[in-house]
Amino acid sequence: MTDNSRASGRGAGGARTLPLLSGTRKGLALLRTSDTGLLLLALIIGAGAGLGAIAFRWLIQTFTLILSGHDDYSGLGNVANPHVPWLGKWFVLLAPVVAGLLYGPLVYFFAREARGHGVPEVMYAVARKGGRIAPQVAAVKALASALCIGGGGSVGREGPIVQIGSALGSTLGRVVKVTEPRMKVLVACGAAGGIAATFNAPLAGVFFAMELILANFAAQSFGMVVLSSVTASVIGRAALGNEPFLILPEFTVDHLSQYLFFALLGVLAGGVGVVFTKVLYWIEDACDWAWRGPEWLRPAVGGLLLGVVLLLLPQMYGVGYPVLGNGIAGNYATGFLIVLLIGKVVATSLTIGIGGSGGVFAPSLFIGAVLGAAYGQGLNDVVPGLAGSVGAYGLIGMGAVFAGASRAPITAVVIMFELTGEYSIILPLMVAIVLATGVSHIMSGDTIYTLKLRRRGVDLSAPPHAEAMMGAPVSQIMEPTDATIGEHETLASAVAALSVSRHGQLPVLNDDGFYLGVITTRTVTEALASGDRDDDRVENWIDNTASVNADETIESVLVRLEDAQGPLPVMDPGLGVVVGWLSHQQLLTSVYLPRGSNPPGE
Repeated sequence: MTDNSRASGRGAGGARTLPLLSGTRKGLALLRTSDTGLLLLALIIGAGAGLGAIAFRWLIQTFTLILSGHDDYSGLGNVANPHVPWLGKWFVLLAPVVAGLLYGPLVYFFAREARGHGVPEVMYAVARKGGRIAPQVAAVKALASALCIGGGGSVGREGPIVQIGSALGSTLGRVVKVTEPRMKVLVACGAAGGIAATFNAPLAGVFFAMELILANFAAQSFGMVVLSSVTASVIGRAALGNEPFLILPEFTVDHLSQYLFFALLGVLAGGVGVVFTKVLYWIEDACDWAWRGPEWLRPAVGGLLLGVVLLLLPQMYGVGYPVLGNGIAGNYATGFLIVLLIGKVVATSLTIGIGGSGGVFAPSLFIGAVLGAAYGQGLNDVVPGLAGSVGAYGLIGMGAVFAGASRAPITAVVIMFELTGEYSIILPLMVAIVLATGVSHIMSGDTIYTLKLRRRGVDLSAPPHAEAMMGAPVSQIMEPTDATIGEHETLASAVAALSVSRHGQLPVLNDDGFYLGVITTRTVTEALASGDRDDDRVENWIDNTASVNADETIESVLVRLEDAQGPLPVMDPGLGVVVGWLSHQQLLTSVYLPRGSNPPGE
């Protein structure tokens, strides 16, 4: 072949390649920008989340079987692990240690976002990072959470599957290079698909993603999330069956008076949900304070303490659905139900505190179930003819405690309806959940998810720009002083100066130029109206207004500004002189409006 013919061949090959590349680019552009493309991405993510949920559940079962010797150890009592029968019941001291030795380094070296219960990290990624989640999070979270739960960690699987599905959605969005709003929708699609496939609850997956992850119910987002949830649920049912993850008793309301009992349970459950949240982070703080070694070793060393809890109360091993079911069925005495409640709060908090990986959704259901069952059994002892079945109170307690902890009432109602399939549950459930949510609002400004972020200085309720500005110095947003006045000048001079002042007040300086206070238009008006000419000097009418330093952070001066009637003078901390004003209007304009935007109405 001649050089010309080879060149011609390359040209022909290039000509064939160009349409292929052009078609690929057009296809990616269609996925990025069109509604059809978004629909297709939602389907793909739903399928991926469904398959991920199947793999995750298999990992949990496998590691539980390896580390405990049983499919689910929680309902068996202090039995031995058949793999190491010579250890007897004492193997539970070592199971969390072995699991921690495996997942501790995995999380620390490859994806530190995988530590903890997962949902706050997804909420933060959507609210502050445009939905971007590192692609390795899915694999690391699946392995770490499965090892943690299989080794006795008293946590749930919903947090991990939300993070796994969300990471899949984010990764696909980054590959296709979608815009930020679409990326957030894809992350929510992954979260919904994970919940739907794991719990066989497609509606709960949708509302969990919309209420907690996206925090809005936009029509297009809702449609895509529903599509992803349905796809994942179909795949999950094909592989795992169509049975609910919990077999619950039938629900009945025998007397109208029981609505009062359910309402009181809702109030109690709301308080328990808040207490669970507080204890969770209190124990995490205690673990942070006590641990001085390398972080990757913390789960293994802390696992020994968790093992002691499991030795005393083996019902806390893993998620504990069999124990939850027995509690609702009335198989435990009231006193033991209270022990299980306290044990679950402590075991879950300790699992998270030592660096474990797992969710808090299932533990909140567990706590609610045993609380409701204990409450129902107590009522049956007091008013046996009116109380009704213990199982009814257990079911209501499940939804109410979750609502009190997460403040997601819609999700709580929907998931309990899906678990039972009973329409009769709706009215009493709504009563209890609304009251639990209200009690939670009164007792705490944060939920079990948002408190983790607030402790890091992240307030999801504030605009991102405002959050970033809170740590900025006052000097960054202060207004310069327009004029000052000396303490020995007359009120007539003050009137002339105040007439051109922007804020109706002026800083008063002594003969050396140091700040003494302010004089206001109102004060001068009152002085002149009194007709007293013996004290017509400014020094006699100074208001001792609080001041702020230019190097203080905006967040640290908010209380003083809130209490002030007008703007606060800003001082140079080194020179002791006034250098500016900090006003309410300037704060709102600078902090809550991003740079380059106009205030409302302009």
